[in-house]
Amino acid sequence: KPQPAPLPRKPSAPIENRKSKIENFLPHYDFFLARARTTPAPGRAAALLPVLRAAFIAEGVPPELVWLAEAESTFNPGARSPVGARGLYQLMPETARGLGLSTFLPDNRTDPEKSARAAARLLRTNYENFGSWPLALAAYNAGAGRVTRLLEKTSTKTYAGIASALPAETRLYVPKVCALVAVRGGVSPEKIPAPNRG
Repeated sequence: KPQPAPLPRKPSAPIENRKSKIENFLPHYDFFLARARTTPAPGRAAALLPVLRAAFIAEGVPPELVWLAEAESTFNPGARSPVGARGLYQLMPETARGLGLSTFLPDNRTDPEKSARAAARLLRTNYENFGSWPLALAAYNAGAGRVTRLLEKTSTKTYAGIASALPAETRLYVPKVCALVAVRGGVSPEKIPAPNRG
């Protein structure tokens, strides 16, 4: 007896439509997640991580966010940008001084523990002002003033609501950091806890 023809298989969705749920509120996340999974962490990170994690914890910030340093400087304490940012967390002079760091003999931005505590304080302040880590990271990169203005202009309270109006660098920076935290720190963006003031 002839066997019935098998039912046709449902065509799979096009690759470009296979977006994660996170991609919906964090554009470009899937791209950076795939890249982080196939790129090893910088070798010098291992020696610095205990100090950096302790610094973030001391400031009440989730220690998984220390991986911001990979996006900022590839864990190079002496990194210097053409616009004057320095250290693991690429703090600008004015920002660093506002966070209590010396920027001239010695330049505390090159001190891993001091720069990490300053970066954590800035992240905590940004989170308290904006209420989410994607917005806090956008403010870290593009400035709190710019994020505030965009939120007011668009009448939104979410990162997704202002992402398209952010500078291109920031639109790529935020999902990159979140992907690094997910892969290296083991915490997906929507599960990073709020700061703890102790």
